[in-house]
Amino acid sequence: MASGSGDGEENTEGVSWRLIGPASELSKKRCRLVHSSLGSHSDVCLFYVKGEFFAMDARCAHSGGPLCEGDIEEADGVLQVFCPWHDYDFDLRTGKSGTSLQQQVYEVKLDDGNVYVKHENRLSLHPFPANQKS
Repeated sequence: MASGSGDGEENTEGVSWRLIGPASELSKKRCRLVHSSLGSHSDVCLFYVKGEFFAMDARCAHSGGPLCEGDIEEADGVLQVFCPWHDYDFDLRTGKSGTSLQQQVYEVKLDDGNVYVKHENRLSLHPFPANQKS
């Protein structure tokens, strides 16, 4: 499985499509934590639900809860993740909550069997070594 370390990407700074890995592997889990080169405060959750990929900030906008550990439910055609700490809900497509909170979402695309997330930092399925964070 590809590491999604960003090797071979032209842009290392600024918003760019970041290779995460092959869709055939990433679709085997409902949620994966994708590490940011800036550290855990910039990590992303990559969700695979009902045949689609979605990406949003990994930490809940309310208190920083781990959204990758949250339940995913569909209500009235809206796919939502629920924060495991305080049960705040976020629409996987828009990041909107039933409250006034807004979760940052990212564009996801499939290209030649690989999943890409549009993000300003390098992303990887594996943590970045401390000395390579930038």
